[in-house]
Amino acid sequence: MDDRVAGALSLPDDWPAHPDLSLALNRMGSFDWDLDSGLMHMDRPALDVFDLRAEEYDDRPESLAPRVPPDEGVRLDAMVAQALKGGQRNYGAYFRILRRDGTLRWTHTQGFIQRDGTGRPRRIIGIVRDATQELADSTARRELDMERQRRTSLVEGTTAALAHARTVRDVIDVLKNSQGLAHLGATSLVVGLIEAGRIHLVADGPEGSFVPGTRYTRTDEQYPMSEVVTTLSPRFIESATDFATSYPILWPHISHLGITSAAYLPLIAQARPIGALGLLYSEKDGFTGDERNLLVALGSSIAQSLQRAMLYEQEHDLAEGLQQAMLPRRIPDVPGAQVAVRYRSARLGRDIGGDWYDVIPLPGGRVGVVIGDVQGHDTHAAAVMGQLRIVLRAYAAEGHSPATVMARASVFLHELDTDRFATCSYAEADLTTGVVQLVRAGHVDPLVRDTDGSCRRLPVEGGLPLGLSAEFGRLEYPVSTVELDPGQTLVLFTDGLVELPGADLDEGMQLLTSMVRNGPQDLQRLADRLCEEVDERGGEDDVAVLLLRRQAAHAPRPGGRLQQHVAQGDPEALSSARHMIRAAVRAWGARTRADEVELAADELITNALMHTDGGAIVTIRVLTGPERRLRVDVEDRSSALPRRRDAGQAGVSGRGLMLVDRLADLWGVESRGCGKSVWCEFVIPERE
Repeated sequence: MDDRVAGALSLPDDWPAHPDLSLALNRMGSFDWDLDSGLMHMDRPALDVFDLRAEEYDDRPESLAPRVPPDEGVRLDAMVAQALKGGQRNYGAYFRILRRDGTLRWTHTQGFIQRDGTGRPRRIIGIVRDATQELADSTARRELDMERQRRTSLVEGTTAALAHARTVRDVIDVLKNSQGLAHLGATSLVVGLIEAGRIHLVADGPEGSFVPGTRYTRTDEQYPMSEVVTTLSPRFIESATDFATSYPILWPHISHLGITSAAYLPLIAQARPIGALGLLYSEKDGFTGDERNLLVALGSSIAQSLQRAMLYEQEHDLAEGLQQAMLPRRIPDVPGAQVAVRYRSARLGRDIGGDWYDVIPLPGGRVGVVIGDVQGHDTHAAAVMGQLRIVLRAYAAEGHSPATVMARASVFLHELDTDRFATCSYAEADLTTGVVQLVRAGHVDPLVRDTDGSCRRLPVEGGLPLGLSAEFGRLEYPVSTVELDPGQTLVLFTDGLVELPGADLDEGMQLLTSMVRNGPQDLQRLADRLCEEVDERGGEDDVAVLLLRRQAAHAPRPGGRLQQHVAQGDPEALSSARHMIRAAVRAWGARTRADEVELAADELITNALMHTDGGAIVTIRVLTGPERRLRVDVEDRSSALPRRRDAGQAGVSGRGLMLVDRLADLWGVESRGCGKSVWCEFVIPERE
């Protein structure tokens, strides 16, 4: 073992224990199980008992799973747990193992429990040995008792294993892999479930046994499953002749399989049949009374598990359908951008998450993108999510700034009759300039993937989650502004994508950053890969993913424009307009006059807000002609025309239009039907 790993796990100084040489001489293997680290050393004779090679065992008990049938494993785990909790000093048990050649052999183990001064178990040192011959030499009476006990254990072990099966496929896999077939002597099984009055064959039996046309059969056809479902009684077929005589339609198709007998059991749950189970035997003639009783008991246990699995699948499908119905039915085309979205539902029964995404087209070549997660995993969380998504979309479409959108959504959630809160990130992107305004409400930071494939975390100053910020009167949401270059991708996601068992959020973010960096260049394939990674590691939370990639920059066309409404008393809107102007000046190649444009535009906007009723509409565009010019229009609803005034030496106002006159190459005023527009123009260089 790696010394570094062993040291990190703080193993005992004398681990592993070195057994007496006499154990090996008596063909006994030994093990040393450190309970704190979970590591269990097994010597070479012990591995031989389990028919394992040294390279197949990594000092973890889980590595023995291929050799220990699940029902035996359940029994052993329960026995060891009872010994540890009950204060016992030792335990012993006989159990079966499955060797490499498929045969079952009896094994005996005995463990000695070491405890510390407080009585807490720390270590188990013990032996394992092959007990097949020992049990074979016992008396016939003891063999009979053990056989009955084994059959009882089979039912109990199979029932315990079935308790963890969630789907119908899980149930069938347990029946096939638990060695129940081998214990019963059966070679294969078939399972059919009743669906819409017909029997749907969900487990086919041995390879080559499927009969065309029997995937779905009527309950009145001459098949053994139809018979037991109709009569609600088991059917034990004693011989091949019995099979051929009783079911002449089926037998010619399966006679080549060497079946000598079969047991078909009705699967009954809550006093009604839900299907049938068939066990096929190749070297057996007839069934004893004990065997029949065992099979009937086993059928009852399987029926309960199948009914639970069927309900699970129905409820999970319903829950997933409800969640999907509340997400956007389609993602709109976004000129200048490529968008990929994914939603991966939770894998916890009928649980529904509150994760969602949205893409909101906005005027002026802008787009809003949302990612969020409502607290909880139930139908209430999904209902709150649906309402919150619609409200957030409405506030964004009304033209509010990102900070205002988030604050109003928080107030809305707080006023709902719910105790849930939500985390959310909202980004408003101007795809012409590449300016992205980000607001975060308790959500995880987004990522940015560069054109060369590198990826980095994008720290965004945030506020409290939606609902909580309104409750505590802290509705301020800082706006972070970044520029998204052509080819760069904004990666938004919910925390299910970065939650790792036993790891903190930073480790999950580092793993995600690496996945995005090494993921496919194609946006749709990248989104698929991120969700596949969650499936591979067994993530149990919902995951929503939204990827926004800015495509090649578009130079403004004559008449093309960026426009934004600035309401009175809304400082966030004024700040947002300034960001838009600054970004447009840079994007359109007017950096040499950036300060002049920003200052003049700010004066015009301030004048409109101070001296008129209502807000202002700011428009910025590039005009082409003999010379390239950038024009800023500020429109308001007042018909009163502005005039230049001498502010005097001590005046605090009156300098606005004088400043615009000095900074701009041209400026003027245009009357509109219900107001006016004050404009200014700047000569700028041609784009490189």
